[in-house]
Amino acid sequence: MTTGNGRCKNTIMTQDPILEGLVTTVDPDDGMHLAPMGPRVSRDGRRLLLRPFPTSHTFQNLKRTREGVLHVTDDVRLIARAAVGEASTPPHRPAEQINGFVLVDACRYGEFVVRSIDESGERVHLEAEIVHSVTLRDFWGFNRAKHAVIEAAILVTRLHLTSTEFAAAEFARLRVIVDKTAGPAEFEAFQFLEEYLARRRA
Repeated sequence: MTTGNGRCKNTIMTQDPILEGLVTTVDPDDGMHLAPMGPRVSRDGRRLLLRPFPTSHTFQNLKRTREGVLHVTDDVRLIARAAVGEASTPPHRPAEQINGFVLVDACRYGEFVVRSIDESGERVHLEAEIVHSVTLRDFWGFNRAKHAVIEAAILVTRLHLTSTEFAAAEFARLRVIVDKTAGPAEFEAFQFLEEYLARRRA
């Protein structure tokens, strides 16, 4: 267990909701790394509990720099491609209060600083504090197809934990929702993930 300022505080926010978003971190070569992540967020929006796998690129960056940016976006195409590491570098700019990157087309973002790290479990626990937050544009709104794409994106990031057969069955269930409620962006994102899963099954 390591901490930013002594012992890791026992303030795990196990009852706070999970917010699915995109996290940017700084690579060793000072480039931007982008990954989907669902941290638990305190009700006041000031504290985060991130739980990456210890082998993940995002965790290695956060362990080294202890800074990152969490973005809320309704761009499911970007979420889908980021989930499988195939997102082209989206438009971005430097963060304001930390050394990091802000996605300029996000709905809102929060620049955060990691305050403590607990590596004792299968999933690392990083407690972080939002030090700067900005709303860039309105969130488009709730849509079942967008949620279906997010669920599919989560499934493909966990293929090392489950079987491709299980993922395919879940995709079939989610496809019904997409067919009923999707627009062009959601169709494109879901089809991209379906094709990725098909390649993995092959």
